[in-house]
Amino acid sequence: MKFTLTAQDPLSKARAGELVTDHGVIQTPIFMPVGTAGTVKAVHQRELKDDIKADIILGNTYHLYLRPGLDTIEQAGGLHKFNGWDGPILTDSGGYQVYSLSEVRKIKEEGVTFRSHVDGSKHLFTPENVMDIQRTIGADIIMAFDECTPYPCEYNYARRSIEMTHRWLKRCCQRFDTTEPKYGYNQTLFPIVQGSVYKDLRMRSAEVIASFEREGNAIGGLSVGEPAEEMYAMTEIVCNILPEQKPRYLMGVGTPINILENIALGIDMFDCVMPTRNARNGMLFTKNGIMNMRNEKWKNDFSPIEADSDLFADTCYSKAYLRHLIHSGEMLGAQIATLHNLHFYLWLVKEAREKIITGEFYDWKNKMVTRLGTRL
Repeated sequence: MKFTLTAQDPLSKARAGELVTDHGVIQTPIFMPVGTAGTVKAVHQRELKDDIKADIILGNTYHLYLRPGLDTIEQAGGLHKFNGWDGPILTDSGGYQVYSLSEVRKIKEEGVTFRSHVDGSKHLFTPENVMDIQRTIGADIIMAFDECTPYPCEYNYARRSIEMTHRWLKRCCQRFDTTEPKYGYNQTLFPIVQGSVYKDLRMRSAEVIASFEREGNAIGGLSVGEPAEEMYAMTEIVCNILPEQKPRYLMGVGTPINILENIALGIDMFDCVMPTRNARNGMLFTKNGIMNMRNEKWKNDFSPIEADSDLFADTCYSKAYLRHLIHSGEMLGAQIATLHNLHFYLWLVKEAREKIITGEFYDWKNKMVTRLGTRL
């Protein structure tokens, strides 16, 4: 994997770059649609490529490990062959899913034992086997196994947690560096900075993660319910420590406003279920603010969903029709809304990239932030 910085905004830490993988080039800043179980919900791969214009998508280690299982994925020739997506893929390590299963998991030095949400069967994730699992899934970028702490989190717990995450990282790197990719293309490993919302822990974790000198770095544990101001403060601290010449990935973030503010702090990569999940509930993100398509006000509004968009679904269908579909529980409603939201998120980061390159990002970002939170 190769990362090149191509431009830096003069009034902020925002940067534009290019990430080259064996499955294609990723222009940063980038938003990565989340394909939890091997699919970005409600969209075809052709739509992801041609309409949404996604450079990279995510797969989820925990979910893919349980269903369809590693045997099926390996027999298919890896996740790319299995799901028909020929661009880059990133897999998370399953650490966040294990965090969210707090009722049915136990964390020890060896790893995490948990019960499957599918059938209750017992499983063990260790730093070593999570590397092996992600080798088998075959993502271009794989994540280290870490513990994601909840919010709020007691200081001493957060301290012990980062220390274990760092020990686990050493084991991840040893396993990764002594194994080979399975399908004839390269994979790269990103470690994850943790430390809850404690400045000294975040600084310590960022320094340790940077010392491993991997090809990219991630920041975790900042989309778990903390106020946005805390997220921005922690991101700024960490970005000041993580090496400038390597991509920085902020995991699980977030709203369009969160994304712009974190780009300004020096983040290159984002993912979040928000555009797809909120779409299925009838919430649309637009250049002018947020539309709740369940509202009565759209009932007889026959104007296009977004008239100046280059997405066919935005100009082909009216607000009234989309409201009808969502109210009726029609699958097409979720499909249209998902296409719209993902297209908008990708438009937003590509527009941010253009503004960074032309030196206009900071003023544009401040104008956009005031508009994006408006309820239409």
